[in-house]
Amino acid sequence: MDILRRNNVRVMGPEHGRPLVLAHGFGCDQNLWRFVASGLAEHHRVVLFDYVGSGRSDLTAWREERYASLDGYAQDVVDVCEALDLRDAVLVGHSVSAMVGVRAAAAAPDRIGSLVMVCPSPSYIDDAEYRGGFSAADIEELLDMLESNYLGWSAAMAPVIMGNPDRPELGEELTNSFCATDPEVARVFARTTFLTDARQDLKTVAVPTLILECEQDAIAPREVGAYVHASIPGSSLVTLPAIGHCPQLSAPQATLAAITTFLETLE
Repeated sequence: MDILRRNNVRVMGPEHGRPLVLAHGFGCDQNLWRFVASGLAEHHRVVLFDYVGSGRSDLTAWREERYASLDGYAQDVVDVCEALDLRDAVLVGHSVSAMVGVRAAAAAPDRIGSLVMVCPSPSYIDDAEYRGGFSAADIEELLDMLESNYLGWSAAMAPVIMGNPDRPELGEELTNSFCATDPEVARVFARTTFLTDARQDLKTVAVPTLILECEQDAIAPREVGAYVHASIPGSSLVTLPAIGHCPQLSAPQATLAAITTFLETLE
């Protein structure tokens, strides 16, 4: 199979620059990186792709049994890295893709040498002293609504996820992105995203890691950023002057600056 076509892969920047693989989150596609990708591509080889089932990927390649686990998405990342023969790449993962990146790095340590986690959450459900931001009942209600009325769910949830109510065009963009996703794909991806507990995966991280959080984030509160930081020895935590769960859209310059500063430490 042609992986580059399957995952709608695009490459920007100098051929011999350090590779950066930008992995989008649930309900999105590579387009949400557009405000930071060109800046990163000035000095780095930037790889953009869509998970199978998202964006302009080959939907015929989607299989529920593969994408009902983070491992299926991690395999997409590894497949792209192998197709381009990337070495020591930096995996920049947004939201659920931060944890996908952890699994991809464990599966292909020669391919992925560093991680940037943008608004990560290893588990969205509160558990004893861990605060993920939602109760189990909250998540089940969210998933039930998504499955019964996906378009309505998208219209209601996208502005909450995006934040920035004074900039409604951002919420509208995320709503449109959600609505463009096949409802069956979205159902499986949502359950994988919101029901997976990947806290133990954090113990496997042994590469340089940057964690980016926002000052206010309804999906991944700052307690989660602190937890991820404490769980990955040697990691760096940066709180962006941003609101919402998608700083690459709402605060691209701050996001780009934080990633660039981190990349400089790797040289």
